[in-house]
Amino acid sequence: MKHAGEAALAELAPLLAAIRAAGALNERKPGIFYRGGEAALHFHEDADGLFADWRAAKGDRDFIRFRVSTAAERAAFLKALKA
Repeated sequence: MKHAGEAALAELAPLLAAIRAAGALNERKPGIFYRGGEAALHFHEDADGLFADWRAAKGDRDFIRFRVSTAAERAAFLKALKA
């Protein structure tokens, strides 16, 4: 599964804008967010759709994968991210 390219990030633009507006994460490269010095969130694309890999808390070792291909999936992910 490859990291999300320019077209995928354009499709995710409203979600990315909401993440940026929350201000809790620092976007070092388009679609790649850090919490302090630790990678916290990035996006992937493949034939099955678009996915967000997120470390819920600082110090977590593993990423949690969320499908974010539809508006409903993006809204559910944003809700989990803000919780």
